[in-house]
Amino acid sequence: MLIATNPATGEEVHRFAPMGDKQLLQAVEKSAQAFKSWRRTRFAERAEVLQKAATFMREDKERLARLMTIEMGKPINEAYGEVEKAAWCAEHYAQNAEQYLSAVSLPSDASESYVQHLPLGPLLGVLPWNAPFWLAFRFCAPALMAGNTCLMKHDEHVPACAIAIAEVFDKIGAPPGIMQNLPIHRDQVEMVIKHDAVQAVSLTGSSRAGSQVAALAASQIKPAVLELGGSDPSIVLADADIDAAVEVLALSRIINAGQSCIAAKRLIVEAPVYDEFIAKLHSKLALLKMGDPSDPSTQVGPIARPDLRDGLHRQVKMSIEQGAKCLLGGEIPDMPGYFYPVTLLVDVTPEMQASCEETFGPIAVVMKAESAEQALAIANDTPYGLAASIWTADISKAREMATQIEAGQVTINGIVKTDPRLPSGGIKRSGYGRELGPHGIMEFVNVQQIWIGPNTQ
Repeated sequence: MLIATNPATGEEVHRFAPMGDKQLLQAVEKSAQAFKSWRRTRFAERAEVLQKAATFMREDKERLARLMTIEMGKPINEAYGEVEKAAWCAEHYAQNAEQYLSAVSLPSDASESYVQHLPLGPLLGVLPWNAPFWLAFRFCAPALMAGNTCLMKHDEHVPACAIAIAEVFDKIGAPPGIMQNLPIHRDQVEMVIKHDAVQAVSLTGSSRAGSQVAALAASQIKPAVLELGGSDPSIVLADADIDAAVEVLALSRIINAGQSCIAAKRLIVEAPVYDEFIAKLHSKLALLKMGDPSDPSTQVGPIARPDLRDGLHRQVKMSIEQGAKCLLGGEIPDMPGYFYPVTLLVDVTPEMQASCEETFGPIAVVMKAESAEQALAIANDTPYGLAASIWTADISKAREMATQIEAGQVTINGIVKTDPRLPSGGIKRSGYGRELGPHGIMEFVNVQQIWIGPNTQ
């Protein structure tokens, strides 16, 4: 069964029977049949579907947002924002896909030569629980606008969200089969990847899951895009606007209760402003309200599952045993649900657990650097390479430092975020390939070269 538990109460809210293998194969075949006609549609026809999807989601925002709040504990105001962002993604590709995929003329010995971008076929998206709607549309909006069809294997803990996402397309009258939900268990994913009709796979999740999916895709000689975990550094130099840095980094640390791959995780602060930064960050974090995610005044909701909270607590306790100082939080509260308090660990060093591993929760980890050079070395001392930020008044210096940071995305004096207009993705154990922007839509197309004679040379 696919069972959803409300992380704010620990109580089961609903369960659904998974799709059997026969139904699964029928869904894949339906996607393949839908592709035959969808690939021949004009960009304007595809855009109309995506625009209708965006409009529908905005009109149904209240219901869709509350599904996230119930199933994975996202504070309701953040859930409203996620529905809006998913709609924006649909609109962005509806408006820009034709330009992104326009043919490119290239000189050669032909009378005419160019490259055009054609769809591949049915694609599989394997998605996590932490941003159910946003990550679904980050996958499907560019894929559909490129002329592909989509099969969505969502996380087993957000089954009602997955149903609602697929229903968006049914309710707006989209061509049947272009976007389907596969309510299946993890062990059924292999069957989908190995199916001859499925042409590629996109996964957002852990490095372990990414490794397994990448191996399966490679065994079938199928392309994959992987957006995996991160231990994202934020470097705060001595000349930075400390108040601005604290404001943004505190927010980054607690959005979705810190359960975000691109959230600031290791705050690396230059020595001259280290104590000031900690004092101001402590004051900011101490004021945050943890509680019922359905209450609009709540700023920090629960951790999605008890095993995730236990893992987070292990990281905190081990780091304290290794010499970190806990100035805030650090104890599991005596209350229903899977809550974990906003926690501030300081004097963390690179060998400690909170630095070595990704911390997926409201844990602020502060590290001291004696210089910008040491800060950069600490930032790169990780197997991950997803996102990073730099805080300094010297933009020229920040630009140069960005070229040395081992990450797929660097923000200077701002919050690290995903944006439909800009490519997003990682290097090292944070994955490969890009999503969003003009680069994202190019991941799953046939870059076809056309050469027209006669030879002119």
